[in-house]
Amino acid sequence: MKDRVNAASPWRDRISALRNMPAVLRILWQSGRAVVTWGLFLRVIVATLPFGIAKIAAYILNDIAEVIRGHALAPNFWKLVIAEVALNVSLGLITRAIDYSDSLLANRYTQYVSVRVMEQAARLDLTTYEDPVFYDRLERARVQATDRLAMIQQLGRLVTQIITTLAFSAALAFASPWLVLLLALGVLPSFLGETHYAFLGYAKNFRQTPAKRQMDYLRQVAGSREGAKEVKLFGLNKFFTGRFQALADQIYLEDVTLSRSKLIVGGLLGVIGTLGYYGAYVYVIWRTLHGAYNIGEFGFLTTAIQQASSNLQQVFSTASGIADQALFLTDLIAFFDMKPTVLSKTDGLPAPVPIRTGFEFRNVSFTYPGTNRTVLKNFNLTLSPGERIALIGENGQGKTTVVKLITRLYDPTEGEILLDGIDLREYVLEDLHRHIGVIFQDFMRFEMTARENIGVGRVDQPYEDSDIEVAAQKSLADTVVAKLAGGYDQMLGRRFEGGVELSGGEWQKMALARAYLRDAQLLILDEPTAALDARSELEVFERFAELTQGKMALLISHRFSTVRMADRIVVLSGGRLIEEGNHQQLIDKNGLYASMFEMQAASYR
Repeated sequence: MKDRVNAASPWRDRISALRNMPAVLRILWQSGRAVVTWGLFLRVIVATLPFGIAKIAAYILNDIAEVIRGHALAPNFWKLVIAEVALNVSLGLITRAIDYSDSLLANRYTQYVSVRVMEQAARLDLTTYEDPVFYDRLERARVQATDRLAMIQQLGRLVTQIITTLAFSAALAFASPWLVLLLALGVLPSFLGETHYAFLGYAKNFRQTPAKRQMDYLRQVAGSREGAKEVKLFGLNKFFTGRFQALADQIYLEDVTLSRSKLIVGGLLGVIGTLGYYGAYVYVIWRTLHGAYNIGEFGFLTTAIQQASSNLQQVFSTASGIADQALFLTDLIAFFDMKPTVLSKTDGLPAPVPIRTGFEFRNVSFTYPGTNRTVLKNFNLTLSPGERIALIGENGQGKTTVVKLITRLYDPTEGEILLDGIDLREYVLEDLHRHIGVIFQDFMRFEMTARENIGVGRVDQPYEDSDIEVAAQKSLADTVVAKLAGGYDQMLGRRFEGGVELSGGEWQKMALARAYLRDAQLLILDEPTAALDARSELEVFERFAELTQGKMALLISHRFSTVRMADRIVVLSGGRLIEEGNHQQLIDKNGLYASMFEMQAASYR
């Protein structure tokens, strides 16, 4: 989908948006085949019942007129009355059954689409999440996943309205084609107006998405536990609420301007529709007074005019609403159509077990999409089984990018990364990830139980409670759990009732436990101890050195007291490997590493 809405071509955009309908209908069908089928069947019946009721009413009216003239009551009169009552009762019961069917379908659809959005979001590349335009689209897709229920109900109503309209319009056309023409000419202007304002409403909402995201952010920052301290200490309340109010006023002004215009123009077009209806009504009266129709036919035709006019307006209104909803669904369909670029080959290889020769970066360069800055330039590095490597360098030199490339969250812009001599792109991606354990500096704090917080590290393989406890011991998270009233079943975080908040260091130990539970062949720690005090950090890395014996390990840290434990230290600058060796070798070289080490050591003297 385009990331801008062209206000100069609303009709083209609306017609283009209707191309979403096959995809939407496919999603609807997949969410509940039996419910959809049953609902359509009931709607066809409901759509034809009003015509039958009106026709029977006409016969009853004629029979009553004959009795008034002095003739005998028709022998089947009461049967007709019973039939009309039965049809009306059936209409009420089937309408309730349709409501029940719609509620089932709404639940199925919401669940199905929400799961699809979550699955699709998980499939997309990491680079996608670094694009603000994608976040706008993702936000609209998330909203559309649950807020398009109105369209689902409108689709069902449209089926009923079209069938009912065709039935009564056919009867009117048989009596006089002018009746149908008058009704159509009255309804068409209103439909065009509704369609135009539906597009303007979509364009407005599309335009307001970034502002609404800012409002959500400001609301969250000003009212969150995390931001409460700084908001109070720096007096940020008025600053945040002022910005929020300015955005809210801007959105309100746009909403009111559109609503006012729609009220005036829509009202005038509605008058035209009313005149069309009464033009047809007066025509039938005139024809009846001149003997063209008897009293029963007059009653039937006036009912047909009312039903045809009402349903024709509803058809146009519902179709306009569906077109409106289809515009909003453009982002959802476009979101589902997005394809990841980091994929497994259909005939991909399983990850080697055990890894024999290790990883090799061969002339790797990488540039983040949408930027011109090359983060890595002709980067070469090997990581052998059993080897522990530390990556150091100033911020922005490509250390975390190396982690993202070796885990194949990204693919290199140039060059290749080999595992046991085979390009990473030849392996099944999911299988490759099973053999890698990672903890990033910005690790997740899952607001679940302590057991689940650790267990998410190995959801693809079965594990026992004893495995959780061993992983917690390795990361020192067992000391955290020992303080919790509920032990491993204690809910963590404040989002849910009974939850307990942890300190940054305690959360970090839980994240480390996840990495240890994975029992991977490659363990990667990206600034894993940033939130720990010096004593806890020393304990963690003493455990780390012990627990990574015989495994490959990649460590990123700014603290030289920890990186010196590595078998080999790799120094990055300007996206290149400029030095490597153990701690003493690099000190003896008196290069960048020695300079950085001396600066950090001096701060402790």
